[in-house]
Amino acid sequence: MPAKNHLCEEQVEQLQKALKQEENGDIRERVLILLLLNDGKTQAKIADFLGISLNKVSYWCIHGDPGNLETLKDKRMNGNHKKATDKYIEILLETI
Repeated sequence: MPAKNHLCEEQVEQLQKALKQEENGDIRERVLILLLLNDGKTQAKIADFLGISLNKVSYWCIHGDPGNLETLKDKRMNGNHKKATDKYIEILLETI
């Protein structure tokens, strides 16, 4: 059974703020995992509730640091730059 309320009040507030403001759905899901774990839910219950795999929940429970929200980003998010420039899109729309 996970330890209920293991996060400090500041961490909980930071996670709740991120849950409301974050645009990326993956990050919101990871924040929610950490908040539910803090609420005393088991990893299996969190996986069932969110409809995701237990492996995913376990991974983010271990690797997600509630005090550092940057840890909730994975390497695929770094450098995922837009490949089509505005000029390219303009030419494409003219062609179509």
